[in-house]
Amino acid sequence: MDSNNPVSAVDVDSEAAFLRQRRWAGLFLHRPRAHAQCLRARQAASPSCSSAAIMSERLAKPTCLLVASAASAGVSADSFNQSFTLASAAFNLQVATPGGKSIDFTGVNEANMRWIQDFRMKPYANPAKLESTDGARYHALLIPDCPGAMTDLANSGYLARILQHFSSENKPICAVGHGVAALCCATNEDKSWVFQEYSLTGPSVYELIRRPNFAGLPIIVEDFAKDSGATFSASKPEAIHVVVDRHLVTGQNDNSTIAAVQNLVFLCNGRNMWFSRSCWTASS
Repeated sequence: MDSNNPVSAVDVDSEAAFLRQRRWAGLFLHRPRAHAQCLRARQAASPSCSSAAIMSERLAKPTCLLVASAASAGVSADSFNQSFTLASAAFNLQVATPGGKSIDFTGVNEANMRWIQDFRMKPYANPAKLESTDGARYHALLIPDCPGAMTDLANSGYLARILQHFSSENKPICAVGHGVAALCCATNEDKSWVFQEYSLTGPSVYELIRRPNFAGLPIIVEDFAKDSGATFSASKPEAIHVVVDRHLVTGQNDNSTIAAVQNLVFLCNGRNMWFSRSCWTASS
C-alpha cells in the first residue's frame, strides 16, 4: 500500500488483493480477540478481578450499530453471521431493526444453522427499536446483506436521520449487498442524496435481472445511485468487490461481507490518522 497516494475510491476485486487486505485489516481484528483471550486467562487465575477486567474491555471498545431489515424478504444468514462475528470482536455491538422486530434469516443451511440457533438463544439477539436509536451514541454503522432492506430500510425516516448524523460527523458506515439499498433513504432537505458524489457499489442490474422477482423490486440501487449523482461500479456477479470512499464502505454482494467489514474496522481504528485524506487504497 502506498499511503502517500490518495485516490478517489478503492476497488478490491482480485483474490490476491483481498488476501493482502485481509491480512492488513487482520492486524486490527486480532487485537481485541487476543485481549479477550488474556481476560479469560486472568479470570481463571483471579475470578475477583474478572468483572472489572471485562468492564474495562467493554469501555475500551468503540460502539457499532448493526441495522438489519425486519421485512419478510429477510437478512442473509451468511452475511449477518460474518458481520456479527467480525464486528463483535472489535466493537460493542447493538443490533436494531424497525420496530425491534426479530430477524428472518434467508439462506440458512447446514454450515450456518448452528450459529443462527446459538445466536437466537442469546439476550443480545433481541433487536433494539430503530425508531428509538440515537445515532450519536455510536462510532460505526453496519448494514449486512438484507434483501428486505429494499422494502423497509430504504424508506426509513429513522434510519435517514442516523445516516445524516453519521455523514455530517464523518463516522464510518458500511453496507453490504442489498443492505446498500438502506442508504437510499438518506436525503437532505433539498431532496438531494446524502451520498451524491460518493463512489459506491452494490448489486448490479445484471445480477438483479436474474432474480425471478426483478420486475417487482421496489428499488434498484445502481439506478438510484447514478440518478442521484453518485458513481456506481460493479464487478462480475458473485465476485468480491468493495469500494471505500471517505468514511463509506460498500460491498457488492454477500461474498464481499468479510472484506467490507474488515475495512470498517480499519477505518475506526485509523480514523484520526486517515480522515484528513479524502480516500485511501487497500490494493496495489
